[in-house]
Amino acid sequence: MSSQLLSRLDNLRDRVIELQRNMTALPALGPESGGEGERAKADYLLSVLRDMGMPLIEVIDAPDPRVPCGHRPNIAARIPGRTGRTLWVIGHMDVVPPGEAALWDTDPWQLKVDGDIIFGRGVEDNQQGIVTGLLVAQELLASGTVPDMGFGLLLVADEETGNNYGMAHVATARPDLFGDDDLVIVPDFGTEDGAMIEIAEKSMLWLKVQVAGKQCHASTPDEGINSLVAASAMILRVHELDARFDAVDPLFNPPASTFVPTKKEANVPNVNTVPGNDVFYIDCRVLPCYLLTDVRQAVREIADDIERAYGVTVTLSDVQAEQAAPATSSDSDVVHRLTRAIRAEYGVEARPMGVGGGTVGAILRKRGLPVAVWSTLVPNPHTPNEASRISRTIGDAKVVARMLFDA
Repeated sequence: MSSQLLSRLDNLRDRVIELQRNMTALPALGPESGGEGERAKADYLLSVLRDMGMPLIEVIDAPDPRVPCGHRPNIAARIPGRTGRTLWVIGHMDVVPPGEAALWDTDPWQLKVDGDIIFGRGVEDNQQGIVTGLLVAQELLASGTVPDMGFGLLLVADEETGNNYGMAHVATARPDLFGDDDLVIVPDFGTEDGAMIEIAEKSMLWLKVQVAGKQCHASTPDEGINSLVAASAMILRVHELDARFDAVDPLFNPPASTFVPTKKEANVPNVNTVPGNDVFYIDCRVLPCYLLTDVRQAVREIADDIERAYGVTVTLSDVQAEQAAPATSSDSDVVHRLTRAIRAEYGVEARPMGVGGGTVGAILRKRGLPVAVWSTLVPNPHTPNEASRISRTIGDAKVVARMLFDA
């Protein structure tokens, strides 16, 4: 591999800031989050790719009438190499809302630079990964370097809210985009030292629980059925799932399945009314040894008990459900190449692991492609004052570059 390529990457601090500043100023929020989608951000990234001279660019739009442009854009760009294989870097363009403004020290949509650290919504999740790929592509093209493997960038929509208009759509619309021998890096999980490579994910189930009782005046509670009391009782029983699905797998952190009550929707707007309807949600991250159908059945059994005890009706529905994909083998080429590149760049011995979070990698693993999810992050996704390190973005780009030329 040309040492000049690594040296060129070392000198791109200003470019990292420029790319991050421009992307942060373009909030790519899905319609579920009250946004207009990724179109503006995709247009900016297309201009970046064209300006650097990317030879192969394809836009794969997923129809979505909920956003002004009528679709959600996905961008596939590629630089051919000496062989027929391609190393892909996959990043997602959408971000989550900033949350409570008072918790931010600065405007979340305006980049703040403080030495090596930058702040803003999306700078880590997932703009750091996008910039990592852009830096490699830029310097390959600017230096005229032809990699041993081709280099591909896939920038997808809708990762934060289900992937239906992003990676899942791309996999359906363009099943031939990836070759059987291609390698895939998803820079959407990581530790500060880069010592962990995610090769497996738990199954994910988000359940919506609707509890229907009977509304009445709070001064005469016996005339109604208090849905909040019943919902609260069910929330307190969610922990029973821990004992029912109690397997442990040390590949994962945490090593067990987790079942967590999370969001609670508002019920009545006033104090003196007994609510007749309550809605809450359960986030289930389940070890691959269990089927989600069995988890649903266990929750249904708890719901049946609540119905009998409190006289309510409990309706369960999936918000998101993803049965775990087969794990990437720790002996796969992508893991070996990545491990060697991390060792050479950061001087650490990375180890394979599994996580409870979901990434686009699961969709490709189900197709049999080897996927390694890795980057060096703070990490602090979805938090106020989200931050990313410029030096780590550049270091990660050098890791990817090393993989391209690793025989």
